[in-house]
Amino acid sequence: MSPPAVDMRNLIKVWDAGITVVMGTDAGNIGTVHGPSVFREMELMQRAGLTPLQVLRSATVNGAATMAQSNLGTIAVGKRADLVVLDADPLGDVANLSHASLVLKDGHLFTPQELMSSVN
Repeated sequence: MSPPAVDMRNLIKVWDAGITVVMGTDAGNIGTVHGPSVFREMELMQRAGLTPLQVLRSATVNGAATMAQSNLGTIAVGKRADLVVLDADPLGDVANLSHASLVLKDGHLFTPQELMSSVN
């Protein structure tokens, strides 16, 4: 189910007004699955008119700043270095964020398949 058009317009108004936008979902509610709902939310943000870079910022640096987590959200010396290596450029389309080929977590390199098998 798509959000009403007014919600989509309001997202752009809020962003354009300089209000910090943080990507999030209602995961945990019936029908909103943890994981996939993140990608759906980012797709809707892009469809509303945010650029892929703005969507990516809402999910990284804006989220970290809002939670007062200065060691997260950007790549820099002294910050946590958990990274996702993607198969395609997310600045072309946020859908590319769901196509990871490698994950660097706590200094260890994993394939998405290894991570998925560890939770089954």
